[in-house]
Amino acid sequence: MRQIIFIFLILVSISCKEKTGRQAIDMDSNETEIENASGFSISKFEAYSLITVKTPWPNAEEDFIYLLKEKDADIPEDLEFDQVVEVPVKRIVVTSTTHIPALEALNEEERLIGFPGLNYISSKRTRKLIDSDQITELGQNENINTEVLIDLAPDVVIGFAIDASNKSFETIQKTGIPVIYNGDWTELTPLGKAEWIKFFGALFAKEKEAERIFKKIKSEYLQAKELAASAQTSPKVISGSMYNDQWYMPNGNSWQAQFLADANSNYLYADSEGEGSLSLAFESVLEKAESAEYWVSSGQFKSYEQLFNESEHYRRFRAVRERNVYSVSLSRGETGGILFYELGPQRPDLILKDLIKIFHPGLLDEYDLVFYKPLN
Repeated sequence: MRQIIFIFLILVSISCKEKTGRQAIDMDSNETEIENASGFSISKFEAYSLITVKTPWPNAEEDFIYLLKEKDADIPEDLEFDQVVEVPVKRIVVTSTTHIPALEALNEEERLIGFPGLNYISSKRTRKLIDSDQITELGQNENINTEVLIDLAPDVVIGFAIDASNKSFETIQKTGIPVIYNGDWTELTPLGKAEWIKFFGALFAKEKEAERIFKKIKSEYLQAKELAASAQTSPKVISGSMYNDQWYMPNGNSWQAQFLADANSNYLYADSEGEGSLSLAFESVLEKAESAEYWVSSGQFKSYEQLFNESEHYRRFRAVRERNVYSVSLSRGETGGILFYELGPQRPDLILKDLIKIFHPGLLDEYDLVFYKPLN
């Protein structure tokens, strides 16, 4: 009996010590404040950080935990993580144009050594690096040239994926190059997407700078929203465009619809349920939205001539007759990349100001449109 009690006491003692050790680690951590994003968190310790990515893609079943450690950092033996990266990162590969503005905002674009689909990049700053052969073409995101990437030997690859199946990333990881998933595109709010700059701030050991940048963007956004609320009218608005005889437009709970609400407009499909796109027949849209005063995000159309060549029925919309159709396809980089899809997620304040300038022109007299331009 004494032996049993002795063994029991030893087990209790070990259990308490393990628990105390974990508690000590937790007490030493400093949680980075994430105000609007829901897809990631950052826990910072003395010589390392843990980034937890909760939504690398829609309906992801597991979180990913990434260890960012300083050189020669003392890491607890029982720490669990999926990938480890030494910070600050010196050589990086990213796989989405939405990652480019964060690198530039942190003044780290020169760390970029490879990208799949260089022609999609619009930024003049990064294009200068491309033109001087400092950034290598890696093919397409769905089929990255892994041989070229491995030869580049980046410190980390920032992945973008729509689901768990990505053979290119699996191949890269097997060589010892860490792949970290970025899920900025899964966020459902404008400020939630923009806050992912803190993700990159942790990679470059620039957490305070990333925090400062985000606070400035958020402040500008909220001030613009407040200004829009002062407008006396809320014009009726439609969005989206036709594809294969179906009109695709933002659902009422989507990222795009949030902009239209914050710009104090009456988006005619704001009451639709869902977070992605709404698909409707042309006749249905015409019946409901024929009298809408504005039409924004009108697909790939650049001119009214293109619009009418597609269908004369577009003339029946009030927004078309009064020349109030705006497209993001007119703001492009020199190789054809659309600025809105690259910079927009990082600068929601500029998107909102664009829409306020369109819907309530008297509120922003000296502001020039960045993304949305009227059709030619």
